[in-house]
Amino acid sequence: MTDISYIKWNALSDRAVNELLGNFIRQSRLRQNKTQGQLAREAGIARSTLSLFEKGENSSLLVFIQLLRALNLLHLLKEFEINEQLSPLQLARLEHSKRQRARPESRKNIKP
Repeated sequence: MTDISYIKWNALSDRAVNELLGNFIRQSRLRQNKTQGQLAREAGIARSTLSLFEKGENSSLLVFIQLLRALNLLHLLKEFEINEQLSPLQLARLEHSKRQRARPESRKNIKP
């Protein structure tokens, strides 16, 4: 497979990115020893759609996801997960707002 770690992604045209994605799918398919027909069936797409995708001529995100799923490579999309992190100040506020003790049942219904 082409080593893409050196690629300057921002300098690539959209067409070039499509071609890289297509090449990635092709190389992954070949590593798994699958024909275009096999992978297309597993992904639920036409073989011609796969062929076009591998050439960088089909830029459907849905097709890409279907192909990743069929190749068991969907985990590669993990980079797109949004993991919100709390600041130390937010953590301190949450910690401060936690209950410190429980109230007896008999006092819950009494208004101060």
